[in-house]
Amino acid sequence: MKKIITLTFILFTTYAFSQNKNTKTTIEVDGVCFMCKHRIEKAAIKTKGVKTAVWNISTHKLELIYNQQKTDLKTIQSNIANSGHDTKLIKAKAENYNAIDPCCKYRDEQVVKNHEKN
Repeated sequence: MKKIITLTFILFTTYAFSQNKNTKTTIEVDGVCFMCKHRIEKAAIKTKGVKTAVWNISTHKLELIYNQQKTDLKTIQSNIANSGHDTKLIKAKAENYNAIDPCCKYRDEQVVKNHEKN
């Protein structure tokens, strides 16, 4: 009887630990400055199920850890686009893009050039 209980316990704990719900991934998000970084990370973190979000200004890569039972990449990218930033899959609507600060207009070549000089 003890062997059966022990075996059951081992199988249960193995199953429980193998159910890793968190996924780590990287997506590309357009932006040019620290204000963009704050806005992008905030939009991602506000998505239910997102554990961490760190956006790199120079590479435009957003490192994510999220619970795939609570959200998915499309939802996260949609929330980022609603904050005014394009992802590879979802482009921000004009009204959301136009609402961001003028120094964050990553679609404007002159703004991008100005940020590259700094």
